Amino acid sequence: MIHKEGFTFLIYSFIIILLLIFISFLFFYKKISFIISIFLIILYFFFIFFFRNPKKYFYIKDYPNKEIVISPADGKIIKIQKKIFENEFLKKNCICISIFMSPFNVHVNRFPVSGKVIYTKYHPGKFLIAWLKKSSLNNERTTTVVQINNGKNILFRQIAGFLARRITLYAKKNSIVKKGEEFGFIKFGSRVDLFLPLNSIILVKKGEKVSGGETLISIIPL
Repeated sequence: MIHKEGFTFLIYSFIIILLLIFISFLFFYKKISFIISIFLIILYFFFIFFFRNPKKYFYIKDYPNKEIVISPADGKIIKIQKKIFENEFLKKNCICISIFMSPFNVHVNRFPVSGKVIYTKYHPGKFLIAWLKKSSLNNERTTTVVQINNGKNILFRQIAGFLARRITLYAKKNSIVKKGEEFGFIKFGSRVDLFLPLNSIILVKKGEKVSGGETLISIIPL
């Protein structure tokens, strides 16, 4: 399946690529035009690949007195900070798990927990390389907070990268959401940070590849 965020982009890029191929055959030798055409066709298939939205098959059971947290994104765990102060909303020390999404990952973002959305905010900013420490404060980003059943707040943040030029956030304040549902999309390379309580049991490690909506990230005692 192609994600809805890709429809307009794919239509316009298809028209532009056809025009470029036509122009190349008008002004270049056939051999050069053929090479240009092959490159543009491969590029277009990459765009289709990037905007894919594969169906996720998961069954996440929440146990009594425990909250199961799932991955909000496809990608690679690049950082696990055991004690970091979150100063935008939570105003306390948390565990922060950072997931880097390369241009080859699925860029659909999914709610890691179920509950009520109590805070959303978009921050305009720069487009530094996503894995840099200062990108979490200086880059274009969004922040979402979901309050789970026991009143604890789980914060997660979409962060644009060097190639990313648009963040889409679907989460709406006061809405009731379920883990695994889509909350946003980022184009093209990016990062998602997940802030968890200090007593959370972390189930992943640095360098591990994770699947959005499927990989178990943490268990939070309630």
